[in-house]
Amino acid sequence: MHTAAATTGTTTATTLYLGVADMVRLVQRVGLPACLRGIAERIEVDFLRWNDFDKSARLACHSADGVIELMPIADAERFTFKYVNGHPKNTRAGLPTVMAFGVLADVATGTPRLLSELTLTTAMRTAAMSATAARHLARPGSRVMALIGNGAQSEFQAIAFRDLVGVRELRLFDTDPAATAKLVANLAGNLAGGGLSVTVCASVREAVQGADIVTTVTAEKANATILTPDLIAPGMHLNAVGGDCPGKTELHPDVLRCGPVFVEYAPQSRIEGEVQQMPADFPVTEFWQVLAGQAPGRTSAEQVTVFDSVGFALEDYAALCFVQDTARALGLGREIDLVPQAANPKDLFGVLRQR
Repeated sequence: MHTAAATTGTTTATTLYLGVADMVRLVQRVGLPACLRGIAERIEVDFLRWNDFDKSARLACHSADGVIELMPIADAERFTFKYVNGHPKNTRAGLPTVMAFGVLADVATGTPRLLSELTLTTAMRTAAMSATAARHLARPGSRVMALIGNGAQSEFQAIAFRDLVGVRELRLFDTDPAATAKLVANLAGNLAGGGLSVTVCASVREAVQGADIVTTVTAEKANATILTPDLIAPGMHLNAVGGDCPGKTELHPDVLRCGPVFVEYAPQSRIEGEVQQMPADFPVTEFWQVLAGQAPGRTSAEQVTVFDSVGFALEDYAALCFVQDTARALGLGREIDLVPQAANPKDLFGVLRQR
């Protein structure tokens, strides 16, 4: 995004803006499966550069009804942050549970180079991260997934697991039958592309029967026990997505003792993830270590594995880089003057005299 200035030889501080309409066009032109695959590939590349990044747990402001967070990360070249909320009651007022936008900036100058919607993109990157973890932790040949929680994230999870993991059968449950009906209808549409056998179940217990993978992606801000130890079968891979802030969990603590637990960034996961329920010395493995060959993933077909996913800023970094590169290639978005452009950078006051 560096644009040479005509007379000074310096660069201008323009920012590429990608709104919701731009993101919709991007996904429609590239295809949702290709976007999920591209983000997943970028996540793997960047997780293998784990030590190149300046990392921290997200900054969170909690209220009775939800949370608003900032998620920063940087390497030597680029800094990014995401603004994101989580308010489960929002749907009653016609608002999304999750809303997000993000910025990608040059580390060398601090210039913001990309301002993008991240609500749709977060849904894609969350599903891409889930599928990436399952490819390395689930049993090879896993074809049946129980999907507990059929809200806004569910279609993305279903398609990512179909295309990146090879899931062919979904077993669905949600306490809201309308959410499940929505998911079934969307998966039958042209955008999803088919290829999934779908069974609507009457309970969590029914949904997990025969499942190789169980994905929980519920929204309620509560210490829930959606999965209990009696529901866990040998060899299952558990993809726990919905527990992502203090006081919000989906798994009974004893489920976490059924097998090894893998997390994105341990300092954040111990505050916000399923492992917030466990002692401070409860063992976890950061997923990048599995990718890098520094720690084992699944070690037997009978082993139960748990991916305690809370969402980490490096995933947003990867997604924003993918989005920026793809938008440039497609000519999407527009340049905006998010930062004042002064003829004399030391004379900010002079900008007020411009016409």
